[in-house]
Amino acid sequence: MLDFLESHKNKFVYLPLIIYWLILLIATSLPGNELPNLHVSDKIEHFAAYFILALLFSLALLLQSKYEWLKRRANFWAIVIITIYAALDELHQLIIPGRSCDFRDWITDFMATCFGVLVMNMLLSRIKSKTVKK
Repeated sequence: MLDFLESHKNKFVYLPLIIYWLILLIATSLPGNELPNLHVSDKIEHFAAYFILALLFSLALLLQSKYEWLKRRANFWAIVIITIYAALDELHQLIIPGRSCDFRDWITDFMATCFGVLVMNMLLSRIKSKTVKK
């Protein structure tokens, strides 16, 4: 599985990450009255959005081969980059009609990012251990 992802990372790792991140950026740029009501807490929406982003981004960093220093510290950099992005996204919402900047949303984004990175590492560890056993 990992070999497949590494050899097809443009199509199955980078492209989904880019598409998802663009969808997330567009969704957070919509005015408040244009957002669909999912009938769940906005904290759950934030958590889900940033959890998925963290899964995709940490996988991309772990599988990239251009920068060894980035690969070695992929977990750290995934958390730092996504957390900074989340802060900028919250600030960006100050200029969007019907949206607001909320520190609690940013904390939720940070927690989801940490959890997403952790889950991706657990999944990769499990995949690697199954590969070694074969």
